[in-house]
Amino acid sequence: MHRTQISLEPEHYGFLATEARRLGVSMAEVVRRILEDRMRDARQRDPFADLVGAGEGDGRFSGADHDRVLYGDRGE
Repeated sequence: MHRTQISLEPEHYGFLATEARRLGVSMAEVVRRILEDRMRDARQRDPFADLVGAGEGDGRFSGADHDRVLYGDRGE
């Protein structure tokens, strides 16, 4: 496990503290759970859905970067 330090806005810190108390876990565990939920959502998302409506009426591609839509930004 990696250890990291982050800076939070007061309302973010307050939310984490409240959630941690409510759930009976550490603030770090709340962050891990939120990240895991977000990662699960990203894995379940169908990248082809982002291409719906990408074509124009005359059949030409509208300019959406289909590689980025399908495969994400790979830092290239």
